[in-house]
Amino acid sequence: MRLTKLLGLAGLAGVAAGGVVLARNERQRRSYTADDVRTRLHERHAALTTPPEPAPPAELTAGRRHRLARLLRRR
Repeated sequence: MRLTKLLGLAGLAGVAAGGVVLARNERQRRSYTADDVRTRLHERHAALTTPPEPAPPAELTAGRRHRLARLLRRR
């Protein structure tokens, strides 16, 4: 019976700690102004719409493709 009480108290402490973390995150989220959110969204959109840089040839021939390239060179 003592063990179950200890487990119950540990569960309550876990729930309380989770509530504290959620409340802190919510408070931080609500501290943004509409202009802050808008500028962050525009920055994220601009980062996603820029084309990625081409990969160097060494990365393209890594792993299985490297083996295939070796086999093709032998022929």
